[in-house]
Amino acid sequence: MDPWPGYHYTGKLRPHYPLTPMRPVPVNIQRPDYADHSLGMSESEQSLKGTSQIRILTPEDVVGMRVVCKLAREILDVAAKMVKPGVTTEEIDHAVHLACIERDCYPSPLNYYNFPKSCCTSVNEVICHGIPDHRALQEGDIINVDITVYHNGYHGDLNETFFVGEVDEDAKRLVQSTYECLMQAIDSVKPGIRYRELGNIIQKHAQASGFSVVRSYCGHGIHKLFHTAPNVPHYAKNKAVGVMKPGHVFTIEPMICEGGWQDETWPDGWTAVTRDGKRSAQFEHTLLVTETGCEILTFRLEDSGRAHFLSQM
Repeated sequence: MDPWPGYHYTGKLRPHYPLTPMRPVPVNIQRPDYADHSLGMSESEQSLKGTSQIRILTPEDVVGMRVVCKLAREILDVAAKMVKPGVTTEEIDHAVHLACIERDCYPSPLNYYNFPKSCCTSVNEVICHGIPDHRALQEGDIINVDITVYHNGYHGDLNETFFVGEVDEDAKRLVQSTYECLMQAIDSVKPGIRYRELGNIIQKHAQASGFSVVRSYCGHGIHKLFHTAPNVPHYAKNKAVGVMKPGHVFTIEPMICEGGWQDETWPDGWTAVTRDGKRSAQFEHTLLVTETGCEILTFRLEDSGRAHFLSQM
């Protein structure tokens, strides 16, 4: 069912409604402050809105972040194994929800400002914040699965873009370049680097590959709050505030497009798509600034963090 008759879609993707109801989370699992708010509002985030002060985590905080990021990685790996033609994004979301509960985690997106699902699934021209529904994945799609979980008072966040069956060479090049954008930016993270510099690195590599960088969405600080300072834009010549210091924790999550970087949002208020209907890819890690560089908290330990798609290349 098309929920918005007459809406002009920018590409071929369509929502497949009705959505299933929000899934319950057992009461014994610790919940963030927005979980039971009627508007999904995080009062703890709202209280810091507008501030650019970046929190330096304590050793106890760092331990908590390492644990939650390891759990988030495990849950993304569960989702990755499901990506194949014929599987719906709703089925992926259900598996993610169950994997969260099995690990005593609350799925951070659930009811965050009333987001209705436990993860984001962004297919083809969807840049980010795609809502899982009943559309079956098709051979040749690309899909980003974005996982954030809340455990013992901390959030951990990562995402990857996957191939659905056999994809064309342009899709492979887009996804490869997007991963390289992320990793080149991570390579520069160390104390004393300005957050604004990351966008210069990302855009230089994306443009050299013939791609563009989304401007409407950025990386962010994360720890006891889902989103907080610093803001981390991915495009060049941005005006991000702040200098990296040991104990800072934040995400880098570039969204790279085949065509133009301009975006628009579906009437659901969440699904961000490319205005020209061309494909977009994304990768994300949560990072801890150390005394000499950074620790990638969301790495996959057994293979030093190689993205799933690299095994398909």
